[in-house]
Amino acid sequence: MKAVHFGAGNIGRGFIGLVLHEAGYEVVFIDVSTELIGGLQESSSYVVHEVGEGARDHTVERYRAIDSGANPHAVVDEIATATMVTTAVGPAVLRFVAPAIAEGLRRRSDNLPPLAVMACENAINATDALRAEIAQGVPEQERDHVLARAIFANTAVDRIVPGQATGSLDVTVESYFEWVVDRTPFRGSEPSIPGATYVDDLTPYIERKLFTVNTGHATIAYVGFLAGSSGMAEALDVPAVGAAVRAVLDETKKLLVAKHGVDPGEQQDYIDRILARFANRHLPDTVDRVGRQPLRKLGRHERFIGPAAELAERGIAPVALLDAVGAALRFDVPEDEQSVRMRADLVTKPAAEFAREVYGIDAGHPLFDELVLVTQKAVDEV
Repeated sequence: MKAVHFGAGNIGRGFIGLVLHEAGYEVVFIDVSTELIGGLQESSSYVVHEVGEGARDHTVERYRAIDSGANPHAVVDEIATATMVTTAVGPAVLRFVAPAIAEGLRRRSDNLPPLAVMACENAINATDALRAEIAQGVPEQERDHVLARAIFANTAVDRIVPGQATGSLDVTVESYFEWVVDRTPFRGSEPSIPGATYVDDLTPYIERKLFTVNTGHATIAYVGFLAGSSGMAEALDVPAVGAAVRAVLDETKKLLVAKHGVDPGEQQDYIDRILARFANRHLPDTVDRVGRQPLRKLGRHERFIGPAAELAERGIAPVALLDAVGAALRFDVPEDEQSVRMRADLVTKPAAEFAREVYGIDAGHPLFDELVLVTQKAVDEV
């Protein structure tokens, strides 16, 4: 069994690549970083260090690595004969890896079992987005036939992998992880991946994770930044930050209970577990790193606007979520390109225009006026 994995960064090596390796797959890492790929090629193994309950070290070996910029044809050849393709590159990068997958599928023999394709990203239905990009790379007259050579399954993934010291292939991660996969596309032939959970309805798991883990993590980063904190665990110790994140997660809890019938007690237990994970001082991380790319995180179907909009549509005022949006608008980190662009847009664009473009919310939506007010307050402080 061979798994081609796009993204040899910390999450790729410390989470997806590790799980696939321990499931018995030969992992082929694909990345555009010549330095990172060169390091993997020169080393016969690396170590994943877990911290937290039940922590242990894992040695990953018998992998290969390809620089997709220098050797794109080799990437296509690997995909054409692989068992599985996974990604951990970020939702915005999926369109750049899609052409190689499309060409690999075009060259794939019909005699091989379908290729399992799973995008392991912090986004709702990321594999669907990847499939759409792949389809664009296949001539229309052969599209259906080529796409039938793959099974595309959405996933929900969760593991905290903080920023790492540079210069080492070893990765430090939390011991907890969750990889949930939609089983329905496989029709009973889902791959054997110990540690992965297959479910018939993935949406509640995706939204529970995105609207709890990602929403909570980002809230701590942005409110913690305003409080003058540098570390995430340090920020969570600030009473105002702790109160803010609990208020936000209480609102997303209301949505998850109402929308998916999640048991309120179970969701509260999940929230408490998440906050304990964020407070783990063995996983040092910074508010600057977690808060990076604020424009993306303020998108329509992302961690703040997504649940806030649905709550507003249900007649529930998302007060804490809007406060978190306001904190995100004040995230001012010159080293982060999106932070710089966001601050510039706040100055040059009317608040209503900013709301439509960044949040993807139009006038007439029950959240629009409140978002304009939150935005205008941030503009007044720039």
